[in-house]
This record gives sequence, structure tokens and C-alpha cells, in this order.
Amino acid sequence: MAVTEMQKLTVIGLNSSRTPFLHELMRLGAVEINSQEGVINDEEWMPDIFRTSNSADVSRLEADIARVSVALDAINRFDTSKKPLLYTRKEVGRKAFEEHMDAVKTATEKNVDKAFLAHEAIADTKTEINRLQILIAGLQPWILSDIPVELTETKFATVLYGTVSAKTNAEQLKTEVLQTVSSAVVEEVGSDKQQRYFVLLCLKEEKEVLYDALRKYNFSSVALPEGTGTPKELIAQLQKEIETLQQQIEQEQKTLTDLVAQKQDIEYLYDSLCIRRDRAKVVGDMLNTEAVFYFDGWVPKKCKAGVEGLLQKYEFYYQIEEPDADEEVPILLQNNSVVTAFEGVTSMYSLPSRHDIDPTAILAPFYFLFFGLMLSDAAYGIMLSVGCAIILKKYKPEGNMYRMIKMFFYCGISTFMWGALFGGWFGDFFTVAARTMFGIDFVIQPIWFNPLEEPMKLLIFSLILGGIHIFVGMGVQAYMYIRDGHAIDALLDIGLWYVLLIGLVLFGIGGTLGDMVVTVGKYMSIVGAVGILLTGGRKKKGLGKITGGLGSLYGITSYLSDVLSYSRLLALGLATGVVAQVINTLGALAGGGIVGSIVLIVVFLFGTVFNIAINALGAFVHSCRLQYVEFFGKFYTGGGREFRPFGRKTKYIKILEEEVEDGR
Repeated sequence: MAVTEMQKLTVIGLNSSRTPFLHELMRLGAVEINSQEGVINDEEWMPDIFRTSNSADVSRLEADIARVSVALDAINRFDTSKKPLLYTRKEVGRKAFEEHMDAVKTATEKNVDKAFLAHEAIADTKTEINRLQILIAGLQPWILSDIPVELTETKFATVLYGTVSAKTNAEQLKTEVLQTVSSAVVEEVGSDKQQRYFVLLCLKEEKEVLYDALRKYNFSSVALPEGTGTPKELIAQLQKEIETLQQQIEQEQKTLTDLVAQKQDIEYLYDSLCIRRDRAKVVGDMLNTEAVFYFDGWVPKKCKAGVEGLLQKYEFYYQIEEPDADEEVPILLQNNSVVTAFEGVTSMYSLPSRHDIDPTAILAPFYFLFFGLMLSDAAYGIMLSVGCAIILKKYKPEGNMYRMIKMFFYCGISTFMWGALFGGWFGDFFTVAARTMFGIDFVIQPIWFNPLEEPMKLLIFSLILGGIHIFVGMGVQAYMYIRDGHAIDALLDIGLWYVLLIGLVLFGIGGTLGDMVVTVGKYMSIVGAVGILLTGGRKKKGLGKITGGLGSLYGITSYLSDVLSYSRLLALGLATGVVAQVINTLGALAGGGIVGSIVLIVVFLFGTVFNIAINALGAFVHSCRLQYVEFFGKFYTGGGREFRPFGRKTKYIKILEEEVEDGR
């Protein structure tokens, strides 16, 4: 339940030392710097204080980053090397990185220009090819015309191109047109499912009369593309142009293919530019006079010594103090290695607020149990844990990806445990395989019981586990009341509910333990109900004191519905086993022998992948739901803002300090 304590940092330093200081502060990665917009409002000080106007530098760096990004995207399209399953940053020492960039920066920038220009040339050329293809498509219906496209008229005649509907009677159109304009020439040069294509010639003075004759046929004039020669000849010219453009694209693609060998250097340049941009942005956030700069921000208490050491090194004035009681503080979670794996579940909902507790350590064991209970197959658990262990070892993921994969590793262990207790090993695959392939009976007995044979037993266990989960959430709320000095609220708002709910359980099922237990449960229920009725409206006035108590007591329905929500543990736990058994049964339908064995194995492999995928997803989602709705609803507010320190935020490389690199 660890939210790292934050302290407020205020710094005033000399402008002459600002640049090297920011380099070291970024490497330290322990301070979140606030924007200083509107911080200083004293009119006496305003004339002497300004913010560094480096928006031009930031914009330039942003443009450079975008250019490098385009270059990398273009090169990646021609990178045929095998891609890893999960991308992780390459580790490189800071000194090695700086020396490498000094050596290759100029050449790399030129390579970026080559890649960027090649990308633009390819895009422009493809656009031109598309334009030419559209022209060819427009000329294709007129390919039988033997009139050059540039010849639209002579001294006395006019050439018209146009279309009519495919349903039009072409012979009737020709007859009527010639009856009206006897000197005209009407030729149908093509047709398709939608239109008929006509070329017409007439004397210039008869042009309008010709149009009048065509109007009843909904004749639509067409302008052919500019060019020389007949449509067929122009199409051939355009196709030659396309071939030439295709060759140009191939040349540019070869340029990009050759640059694949330089991709790593370009990635280094990308991260270097991102680091410079982030420093430039921070400089713009600071307040300055002619001689000094000022900023404030946040530092985790555990990092105080390192930050103080850096500030003392540069002999800056600084102040580190506790935040005000009502001040919004960025949130940084701090847990041990196991609990950290489950921080993703908390952050997907919301980080805790300053006055919340970190619920991760409490939800972790419940999430561990719930996930495994829902998937509940020992073999699936082994596959899940082994797969996650391989990914963690081989690919070394970072951040949220690392936490999620590590969480699934632990959930795989839970799945194995529950599967062994329930006797689930790929469902009943080994039993079916032994009978189908070898004609023998072989059954792996559950350590505890088989839920498919005793579902009520699992349902009761699920509800008990859910009740414990809810009671723990209520207990956390009681702890928070006591921590904040509201012990009475803890007693009346939580303690009385404990008395009522435990009393109802003892009254309902205590008969198996003896009449005394039932009696105790009855009186506990009465005491709890009366207490809630009398105290539930204590903070209200007048009639609200009575109605408030009734409303509070009515809340018992929500507790009952919350407990019933845990029946999903039974439902999903049974679903995994049932689907696995159905898959195995389908695989065994082909009978024994070699063919039957092959069919069984093939169906088993495909079915197992499907079952793990669909039920692992269900276990993940519903385990989260039980935390967010039933558990967090009892005590958790959330709404915290993530701590975002000023540090190296790189995409392709992970820069190590020499101490880390050398293992010291």
C-alpha cells in the first residue's frame, strides 16, 4: 500500500550553469518540473521576469523529429530482417552513445535526407502514376476511334465525343440524328454495362441543331484528355510514361533498401533529437531574469539526497518542503517486485489520489486467486507461466508491458495450482488420449474435487471467497477512517455492517454448527440492523436522520448483489473445463488407430489455443471487474495524476549510465 511521498522543490540558479545542470538533471530523472505559466503575479517583479522564448527551437526540433520518423517508416518497409515478437529498446552506455553520435551525426543526417527525399519521390511518382492510369481508363472506351484527340475541329467541322445510356437504341439514335442533320457522321466506338460511346462530326453551323437532336437521348458530352494521336496511340504513350515512372520508383526503393544498413544510426538520431526537444521544452517552462532562472516541481522523498547533491554541486539556491494539505501531488507507486506486477490493474482503473492508499498490494493476492480459479487448468497454467518467463528472459520488455507479462506469469502459477486441485490437465485430454490411442483407462484424480461433478461446492467456495474480498475492502475503508481521525465513522459505518453481515451468515448456515451459533447470529443481526438504522442518518438533519438510516439499511441489497457477482468464478471456471472436454470429445470422434490419433492431436492443438485465448481473456477481464466494481467500490476514490519526471524518454535505445553499464 505504498504511494511514494512527494516533496515540493523550488530552485533558483545561474543562467550560465543552466545547460549542464539540465543535462545532469535529465540523466537523474527524478524531478517533475511544473509549467510556470501564471506563477508570478506580482506587478513589482513582472518587468524583470520573462520566460525564455524558445518555441522556434522546439518547433524546429519537432520538425526534425517528424522528418526522421518519416525516414524510418520508409526504410522499415524495405527491412526484410526478422522482427522480434516484442520490440524492446537496445541498451547502450551514455558515453558510447554520445561518442557514436558525434562520429556519425553528419552522415546520418544526410542519410535521413536521402530517405526522406526518396519517400517523397515515391509518393509523388505514385500520385502521377495514378493520374496517368485514370487518363488511360478515361481513354479506354474510345480506343476504336481513329480521330486524333487533339483534333477537336477543322475550319468547317466540329468533333463531338459523348455518351448515352446503355439501354439506348443506337440505330434509332443514328437514324434520327441523320434525319435532322444529314451532313453529320455518327459512329458508336464502344459500350459497356452503363453507357454507349459515340463520336460525331458535323458542320460548325449545325452544331446546336445536332445537340437538340441528341437531347432526347440524354446525350452527355465528354472531353478527352490532352495529348496527340488517336486514343489508342495516346494510351500507348501514357503506358510508356508509367513504365518509366515505375523504374524511377524502383531506383528510389533501392535507395531505401540500401539505407536499411544505416537504420540503427537513424534511430539513434531520432532519440537524440527527442532528448534535445524535451530539454528545450523545459527551458521554455522556466522563469528567467537576466542572470538567473527559476522553476518548481516535485521530487520523490526517496530521491531527495540525489537531487540535493546535484543542486549543491552547482551551488544553486533550493528549497525542499512538504506540500500543502490540499495541494494536488503527482502519484508514484512503490511496491516490491511481486506486487509491482499487478500495478497495471490499478493504473487501468485510476491511480490513487494523494489521500488514498495504494490498493495494489491488497488486490494482488485476490487477483492472483481469481484469475487462476477462472482458468483453472494445470497444463494451461504451465504453458502461460513458461511462455511469460521466456518472454521476460529473452525480450526484456519494459514499463507496462513488463508488468503485465510478469502478472500473467504469476497468474499462470495460480492457474496451475487450481488446475491441480480440480484435476484439470488440458481438460480430460490424457484420459481421452489413453482410451483412444491405447485402449486403456487412465484418470488424473483431482487433489481437492472436480467442479464439473460438484459445481455447488465450487459455487459456495466462490461466494465465501467473494465475501472475504468484500470484507477486506470494507476493512480498508475502516482503516482510512481511523487514519484520518474518524474512528467513530469506522465503528458505525463499517463495524455495524460487519456485525450485521456476519450475523446473517451465522443465522443462515450456523445450524450445522449448533443452535447457539444460530442464536448468536440472530442477535448480531438485530444489533447490526438497529445500529445502522439509528446511526445511518446521523450526519443529516430533521427527518433525514430517520430516512437516512432506512436508506443505509437498504444498502444490504447491494452487499448481497456484490456477493452474488462472485458466482462468475464458478461460471468461468466451469467454462474452461467444459470447453476443453468438448474439444477432446470432438477429437476422439474419429476413433482409434493412426488416423484417429492424428485427428485427436490436430483437434486438440487448435482447440487448446482457442480455449486458452478465449478463457484467459475472460479471466483477465472478469478478475479486473471484481476488483473495480465489488472491491474498489468499498473504499477507493482514485483520480491521481501520474508522476512524470524530467528524464530521457527514448523510443529505440535505453541509455545506461556508466555505473549501471559496468554493474557497479
